[in-house]
This record gives sequence, structure tokens and C-alpha cells, in this order.
Amino acid sequence: MLEACVREDLNQRAERRMAVLRPLELVIENWPEGKVDELDAVNNPEDESAGKRKIQFSGRLWIEQDDFREEAPRKFFRLVPGREVRLRWGYFVTCTGFDKDEATGAITQVRCTYDPATRGGDSPDGRKVKGTIHWVSAEHAVDARVRLYDRLFLDAAPEQGEWKSNLNPDSLEILSGAKLEASLAEFDASRAVQFE
Repeated sequence: MLEACVREDLNQRAERRMAVLRPLELVIENWPEGKVDELDAVNNPEDESAGKRKIQFSGRLWIEQDDFREEAPRKFFRLVPGREVRLRWGYFVTCTGFDKDEATGAITQVRCTYDPATRGGDSPDGRKVKGTIHWVSAEHAVDARVRLYDRLFLDAAPEQGEWKSNLNPDSLEILSGAKLEASLAEFDASRAVQFE
């Protein structure tokens, strides 16, 4: 209940930023070499007065590993070979291929082409895409270590006196190598959301 209330409160007041926790390289094959585009991104879609910020877009990006599948289930609307998706605040991209590590079978890079007419995330010809994924420019990303918190207890309501045996051993996961939007390098802690 507390988590739901905090989420509802922050949804109204907190500014958004993009971060990729488990990065996968995405290369845009038809992007002009050396070009960097500055795009407008909304700070809070729930609060128009929060304004916009500039984000850098380049031909080499980081996306989440979970946003790509070599073969995908029916209701997977993110990147798959041959499918077009929207990069949030960016462009429409279509997956043209990918590379794998021969030893592990892990996907190491995804290749795409972009449609320059879709700048800002809308298509002038009216075509729709089902998936929108977030990203950060590889050239401008800030490296970070991130802590992910899960439920403290295995049972929602542990028995009195049994709480130690109910501790969730996976309640904290620390990720190294996360990639953050460049604006987070200048984060001002004094602007953080305060609870009343």
C-alpha cells in the first residue's frame, strides 16, 4: 500500500529521465557519421509546467537487453528483426540484424535503420507502431552503479517472531555498468522531490 501511494505521488511530481540498466548496443546503420541531434524530451508528462529538456541522439545508442528478441512471443511489441519501433522522443527504427557472441550465444549488438521523417517520435504518413522503447546515446551516456530494491520479506505478512527467516535474499540487486542520460551528470540533489 505504501509503495502504491508513493508511486502515485511521484507520478504527479517527479521529473523523468532515461536510464538503461542492462545495456545492449544499438547501431543505426543509415545515421550520418558524426552527427548528433538534440531532441526535446518532456520532463513530466503529468505536469506540463515541468517543461522540457534537450537530449542527445547519435548513431550509436544503448537500449535495454529485454527490449530485443531474436524470436519473440506474440504480444512482444519491442525490437525484433524486421519490426519497427519508436525510440522515445526520437525516431522510428527498424531492426535489420544483430550480432551474437559465438561462445555464449548472447546478443552483443542490434542493427537498425531510422526514418528521418519521424523526428520527435511521430510519423507524418500516419503509420503506427505498437512499441516505444527508451534509450541513451552511447557517446553521451553517464556510467552508473544502480541499486534495485525488491520486497524485504518473502511473505507479505510474516508471522510475529518469524521475520528473520522470511527475509528475501534477493531484496537488493546492485548493477554495475548502467548507462544514464547525460543530464543526470549534473543532478542537483537539492531539486529532489521532498515528501511532506
